[in-house]
Amino acid sequence: MTTTSLTLKIWRQAGPQAAGSFQTVATGPLSSDMSFLEMLDMINERLIKDGKEPVAFDHDCREGICGMCGAAVNGEAHGPEERTTLCQLYLRHFTEGSTLVIEPFRARSFPVIKDLVIDRSAFDGIISAGGYISVNTGSAPEANTMAISARQAEDALNAAECIGCGACVAACPNAAAMLFVGAKISHLALLPQGNPERSRRVIAMVRKMDGLGFGNCSNYRHCQEACPKGVSISNIARMNREFLRALLEGEEE
Repeated sequence: MTTTSLTLKIWRQAGPQAAGSFQTVATGPLSSDMSFLEMLDMINERLIKDGKEPVAFDHDCREGICGMCGAAVNGEAHGPEERTTLCQLYLRHFTEGSTLVIEPFRARSFPVIKDLVIDRSAFDGIISAGGYISVNTGSAPEANTMAISARQAEDALNAAECIGCGACVAACPNAAAMLFVGAKISHLALLPQGNPERSRRVIAMVRKMDGLGFGNCSNYRHCQEACPKGVSISNIARMNREFLRALLEGEEE
């Protein structure tokens, strides 16, 4: 079994209004096959044994599905591996003796709750504003009765892969949420079921996004690079087209 020893500089913050600082921790030899979150578990066991406060961090499925585990490692959302959530990052991805700076996603709209835990409820607010289909559909229709091209279905599914982890916001110099919002608008706008509320949806979601203090897109593409699901910035372009279309139609909020 190969082992890796790392030095961690972990952001510690007791609460939303408290001043935070980095705490340096030496991991000692750990299995290279250990995941990043397993490493934090080991650190917390040691801290608790020493009578100290464990590091608070988000996690749930630990299978790269839910996106709860978001944190920045050396300034990169979810760490250095492409299309990988933090829970699927392993110590073998780091060089022996490396120093890792671990901190929460930084954005005004994602306030820190404690340590590495942030409040991502702003995303919930955007979805509540219009990221749904409200019509009563009844029983599921026969799939072949609804004409959707394979390309259209693929584009919708690719947009729907967004897990709402917030990496796009953390990676963007403007803390923009446009990749997230673009993906949520795209996967509904591309399907017939989303057409009845198409214009109202984009107006409401974009205005809610702006009202929550997210920045604007400057086409840096950092969001696309940081996204663990590889959601394309083409969805931002589609959102902009949808928004302009809704404005030209005179859609009210």
